[in-house]
Amino acid sequence: MTSMLHPVSVGPIVGHTTASSARIWARAHDNADAARTIGVAALFEGDKGVQGSTRYFRLQREYDRTGTTDFVGLQPGTRYTVRLASLALDHVDPMETSSLEEITQKLPAADAWLDELGGMPEEHCQASFTTFPVQSGDFSFIFGSCRYPETLWGKKQSDAIFEAIYKRCHDEDSKEKLAEADKARFVLMIGDQIYADLLNRHIPIARADTEEEFRSRYVDAFTTRNMSTLLSSTPTYMILDDHEVEDNWSFSRIKKDPDKRNLFFTAMMFYRSYQWLHSPTTEYGSDALYYHFNYGQYPFFVLDARSKRLRHEESTVDQLFSIGRFKDWGEAIRKEHHLLGKPKKNPNEDYRSQLDDFCQWLINTQLAVGNLPKFVVSSSVFSPNTVESAKDDYGKFKDDAWAAFPTTRAQVLRTIVENGVQNVVFLTGDVHCSNCASMTLERPDGSKLPLKLYDITSSAFYWPFSFADGEPEEFVHDSKTEEYPDPFIFETSQGPITLHYTAGYFCQEDNFTQVNVTASGLRVRYFDKKGKSLSEVDLPLS
Repeated sequence: MTSMLHPVSVGPIVGHTTASSARIWARAHDNADAARTIGVAALFEGDKGVQGSTRYFRLQREYDRTGTTDFVGLQPGTRYTVRLASLALDHVDPMETSSLEEITQKLPAADAWLDELGGMPEEHCQASFTTFPVQSGDFSFIFGSCRYPETLWGKKQSDAIFEAIYKRCHDEDSKEKLAEADKARFVLMIGDQIYADLLNRHIPIARADTEEEFRSRYVDAFTTRNMSTLLSSTPTYMILDDHEVEDNWSFSRIKKDPDKRNLFFTAMMFYRSYQWLHSPTTEYGSDALYYHFNYGQYPFFVLDARSKRLRHEESTVDQLFSIGRFKDWGEAIRKEHHLLGKPKKNPNEDYRSQLDDFCQWLINTQLAVGNLPKFVVSSSVFSPNTVESAKDDYGKFKDDAWAAFPTTRAQVLRTIVENGVQNVVFLTGDVHCSNCASMTLERPDGSKLPLKLYDITSSAFYWPFSFADGEPEEFVHDSKTEEYPDPFIFETSQGPITLHYTAGYFCQEDNFTQVNVTASGLRVRYFDKKGKSLSEVDLPLS
């Protein structure tokens, strides 16, 4: 068996990182003559490879020839460099060598590739990262969402913001010298990393629905210069939103249109290959796209608020409204809307939904870390609601955020209230209008529960259509306003509780958000595509 080492075609990407490990992702070189490709990776200290750290790893055909390798036994808070390459095998007998172990028995020891790996251009093979601390003091992270891809000359514009993000993580190329606590330690990309439907789901032009088209979307997105530099140097966590499939996607669509089933399965195969594969492995099973992780002692839960959501399509709601039957059917429709997938029908079921797992995580983390903030990543906005959804239930049912899913929203809030879960902070995106909402929970007598609850929205990384932006005027800024009152009442064992909110710091410019975490509170700062500060707000914690 002869073989040849090539640079990877996409990556490397630094994925899930802990105090002692890091998961590194790559896609195989595009070598049409290779019968099979596998990955080779090595840990480097300076210019020298660490003997015994070099390994082969799988680049899986079922994941579009992508794969990951985990480096373990690392030291906390330490900078490491890894080099990866793709090994093209010119002959593999699938009947004899079906596993990685059987293939590599016919290859030299992995350390034999150290010199060749060390001589490859670093922009095509190198990843670097700093492991997380065991216990964290003050630190910061960056998040955002929605990067429209653009074409031709527009690609540079859609890629520009990631240079500014990189400089907020690594100040070696920045004019501004950052304090250690001000260097972002990781990045969250919380939806619409690609736009499968460039124009509209109803317009077939530039709409991805084949494997080649989805592959092209991901390769184009993840190989632009600034994006690839960021991904190869900074731990990055991702979750999908609708445009990874199509606009306003809900799982209910596949029941009405058989073609949507094929679209969904193709979209999910590529999502798993390029975004999910380098995420944490959790106890929720291989079918779950949601996950959790910690930075030091600070917990994060990343919700899948898109792939399993169940809702009536707008056409059904519009039809009922047009014939005057919406009021009769509204409550029935409300009960069938589920943001996080099918819930339990009764408490004795063995089945556990994402909603069950998330609520249990809230309870467990309050017990484990007390009043430290619990960060909840959701591609859909928890608060504020839109003006349209605040007007009436008809508007709520057509909304694409948490407002359209009152059953899911109520169970999450009930869990927070009944278990005293303190300092829950939602990190959200999607709406192309960044803002910050402070929420209160009130008893019928008007007294407030002593629980802090926030939603920080960051969107969009890049969106060129100003006429289709989410404008500040489209949102309710105060749920107690006389013009558009927007209380959310839910039942608890303590009686009815009402959620209210105030929202501000709205921004339509392309932007990203940096959150600095301290013992006393959060400092939220919005930056434009050049890294210029747009606004900031301090959020106190209890």
